[in-house]
Amino acid sequence: MNKTYYDKWEGGTKVSDGMTEMAMERQVAGTHYKKLAIQPMEYSMKNNLNSCQHTIVKYVTRYKDKNGIEDLKKAIHCIEMLMEFEYGKSKGYNE
Repeated sequence: MNKTYYDKWEGGTKVSDGMTEMAMERQVAGTHYKKLAIQPMEYSMKNNLNSCQHTIVKYVTRYKDKNGIEDLKKAIHCIEMLMEFEYGKSKGYNE
């Protein structure tokens, strides 16, 4: 992502030249997203994903660098919730 700076924006991080770094250009705590070619949030926003879809992408993307199998279990749980929201409990998706 190209770095974009604004002179007067209250929410960003001030950099040495007095400009403000955009939120998508930094990560609070850790580096598990910064090293990616595209962060899960940017991917989700550009593809109009709902919150369940975004959360699944987030957990699957970071599992090797953050919480391992715990993140994969969280992704599975989110997939199950998405299936219930989309198809209901009685549609037999577990069969």
